[in-house]
Amino acid sequence: MGHGGDVIQELTTDHREVEEMFARIEALPAGDPQRKELADQVTIELVRHSIAEEMHLYPAVRRCVPDGDSIADKEIEDHTAAERTMKELESCRADEPAFDRLTRTLMNEIRSHVEDEENNLFPALRRGASAEELAELGEKVRQAKKTAPTRSHPAAPSGPPANKILAPGAGLVDRARDALSGRGKDH
Repeated sequence: MGHGGDVIQELTTDHREVEEMFARIEALPAGDPQRKELADQVTIELVRHSIAEEMHLYPAVRRCVPDGDSIADKEIEDHTAAERTMKELESCRADEPAFDRLTRTLMNEIRSHVEDEENNLFPALRRGASAEELAELGEKVRQAKKTAPTRSHPAAPSGPPANKILAPGAGLVDRARDALSGRGKDH
């Protein structure tokens, strides 16, 4: 994930890519091992996306959007719930009953979150921030996704400055684990 454009374009494109992966999971029969591979890819992309939002988007929302603190707090709560689901999903095989339940839960959490961001947060941010700020945020988000963790860390701090300090180190460890295990190798 690294598409170009301002922060809203970047994150909206991420949303579409995740939805495409969800559709591919839904199209496969229950128990198909490819569902697990796709779920791992979804987790990798969602974690990178979430970390980048927490590092750069939500601080901008707090500054530029009326009632930005409560909006950002709600979005971070959404992330925390999804991270817990992803962490549980990480240890499931595709043929386990919990896999289907957790996958459905994650899809519902993410689809609701995306709808809220695209219908409420993004328009408010576009009204409150300049085009230059949005473009600069887009570049910061792209850079953050390059070093972000690839596995869910629900206990990790989600706010600055701790998240900006810890995320690159966790990302390095996660990418090393992924390389050794082959996880997410299609990305």
